[in-house]
Amino acid sequence: MSVHKPVKKITTHVLLAMKQRQEKISMLTAYDYSMARILDAAGIDILLVGDSASNVMAGHETTLPITLDHMIYHAQSVVRAIDRAFVVVDLPFGSYQGNSKEALASTIRIMKESGAHAVKMEGGVEIKESITRILSAGVPVMGHLGLTPQSIYKFGTYTVRAKEEEEAAQLLSDAKLLEELGCFAIILEKIPAKLGKQVAELVSIPVIGIGAGADVDGQVLVTHDMMGITKDFQPRFLRRYLELFDEMKEATKRYINDVKMGEFPNDKEQY
Repeated sequence: MSVHKPVKKITTHVLLAMKQRQEKISMLTAYDYSMARILDAAGIDILLVGDSASNVMAGHETTLPITLDHMIYHAQSVVRAIDRAFVVVDLPFGSYQGNSKEALASTIRIMKESGAHAVKMEGGVEIKESITRILSAGVPVMGHLGLTPQSIYKFGTYTVRAKEEEEAAQLLSDAKLLEELGCFAIILEKIPAKLGKQVAELVSIPVIGIGAGADVDGQVLVTHDMMGITKDFQPRFLRRYLELFDEMKEATKRYINDVKMGEFPNDKEQY
């Protein structure tokens, strides 16, 4: 592991420099102030205010129901917590597809009302106009290719994408296009590792994977999955670093028991 002098603030420029010197980029999701403070204090490079909040925070089956107002609320909470991390916010479903003016209006609301640093959008050539319009307003854009959860009803499944030659070729073409348009980075979700490596070598901007193999420029996971807070999700790419669901459940049981038995509060815990 190479030792670099600590960066005070992560920017798009810093992320590009990390790719150039082959330093891996770490990225996790955050949706609230308390969790974002912990992740930022730990030294995470990028925090994604993901539309996965729809699943994790609100209990929806897909990412589709979350609104722009919800995303701004979560982003505001995260931005208040950070000193160092770069904060990227997902443009939610329906706020940019098919209408580049709406895409720009949605983005301006996110940037003005939350103070975040960039937005993320799913798709390639089909959202070219929206990306161009947002970039022309001076807002950094992160692309997202491979499995795009907002298109779940089109695909009908959350399986690995781009295994077939035609889809792989389209993904490579889209990645190059995103770079040419001016995106500062690309997320690759659930694609073969070999293809992930190809994309990372093809483009000069950082490529961050989630189930895209080890040869990309960085990794992202949903924090609640990585911490073991969510239990009903076990894809191959997920490594759980804690089992917080079980630990928090046990702590809650102990608290309930102490209250029922009259053991909490004790003499030192009252006035």
